[in-house]
Amino acid sequence: MPKSKILTRRSDMDEKDSLSIMDSLCAPNVCYGHDETIDLGSEMETPTGDGAGGGEREKWSREIEFLFSCIALSVGLGNVWRFPFIALENGGGAFVIPYVIVLLLIGRPVYYMEVLIGQFASRGALGVFDMAPIMKGIAYGQVYATALATTYYAAIMALTFKYLIASFAEILPWATCLPEWGDNCVSITSYNSSAIDNTTEGKLISSAELYFTKVVLREKDNIEDGIGAPNTDLVIYLFLVWVMIATTLIKGIHSSGKASYFLALFPYVILFILLGRALTLPGAWDGIVYFLKPQWDQLLNADVWYAAITQMFFSLAICFGTLIMYASFNNFHKRVHKDVIIVTTIDSCTSILAGCVIFGILGNLALETNTTDISKVVKGGAGLAFISYPEAIAKFKLLPQLFAVLFFFMLFVLGIGSNIGMSSCVITVFKDRFNHLPQWVITIGFSICSFLCGIIYTTPGGQFLLNLVDFFGCSFIALFLAIGEIVTISWIYGMLIYV
Repeated sequence: MPKSKILTRRSDMDEKDSLSIMDSLCAPNVCYGHDETIDLGSEMETPTGDGAGGGEREKWSREIEFLFSCIALSVGLGNVWRFPFIALENGGGAFVIPYVIVLLLIGRPVYYMEVLIGQFASRGALGVFDMAPIMKGIAYGQVYATALATTYYAAIMALTFKYLIASFAEILPWATCLPEWGDNCVSITSYNSSAIDNTTEGKLISSAELYFTKVVLREKDNIEDGIGAPNTDLVIYLFLVWVMIATTLIKGIHSSGKASYFLALFPYVILFILLGRALTLPGAWDGIVYFLKPQWDQLLNADVWYAAITQMFFSLAICFGTLIMYASFNNFHKRVHKDVIIVTTIDSCTSILAGCVIFGILGNLALETNTTDISKVVKGGAGLAFISYPEAIAKFKLLPQLFAVLFFFMLFVLGIGSNIGMSSCVITVFKDRFNHLPQWVITIGFSICSFLCGIIYTTPGGQFLLNLVDFFGCSFIALFLAIGEIVTISWIYGMLIYV
């Protein structure tokens, strides 16, 4: 493949062109600044269309599909599951303020930068880093982190699938205690705080939590003697999850783009229904106040800021290569600043909305279990979504099974939307590098590999590993990938060249 001089700069950019970065770009691989041509000295691949040869890169059927795909990617399990439990672990209101600050000062600008560079280069995460080949390890790190995230996101979706099937039972299985769970179990339907005033604080465990740990996960107290054998039912659900993902992606963005309309909009209907129910529960406002009340002294806590930054990167899917991939399918001259503002605003508002729902339910659970410290009501991690939400649904007097089905279907839709975006990123990387292979071969191959890797999370000790992968494989690495990407574009590639 021939080398090409891909960047030209000139100094006579007029004032009108300076109003928009994309308006200042006359053609792909060209940007304006000074009168000189720069040869990056690297082998630049031609973006491919259908993976079967050369030609123009695929484009979104409609421009709005890009917006809805970004919403479906960003608004997902990271908002409904991860944001509330990170907030719970970091003091509620003590976490929210740093999160909003880093979102505005770091998240939105970096989001804009990634969308612009992906749209300008019209290639995936690896192809974009041809601008600075020495830093290509960052792109590989992004793809690696994204691939890891797809495996455990699918595992969480397998849990969701199990709950979805269980929701069709005549009596919700997590609403009542089983005899083998002992006297400390409290059935959701028989909560009575006045009857447990003399009970030692923290001793009572809700039936929803025991159902999650004892029945769904068959969780171990520790993994010193191994993680155990995979749970057959969870393996089956995990397989079905990957079948759905592969089916959605098998035709590329033309199939995933159509699905984005539903994936982006449906979850809000259920979230607002749950919020309405949560606000009517006794003690709910105590939980919401805990979530939203500022704790100014915690602004000096470095751990809270670190948690806010990593959650912001994770929630917006920044520095995982997915945004670059989605933007690469845009028309070259598309103005994206409005899309960026819309997506980042919706993402942050959804996180706050989900937080109000969760902490409203936690406030009620604290009252019912005679616990004064809301942060001690339930364990963090996946439990926050699979304990707190089912608790609230089981208390619905009218058709709790219907709302359980709707909620877990919503959670499944959120997970599918996020996983489709992340999987697309990895698949696009392989598609750009091995353009002789058809789309369906790469999609099925990736899905099979991810399914096999995800089986480890279906074991009784799988949640321990999931939390480790979430922290070290995604959250921890995201910060360094972000720093590396910003340095590459701003200093090594050069911001003057970029804009």
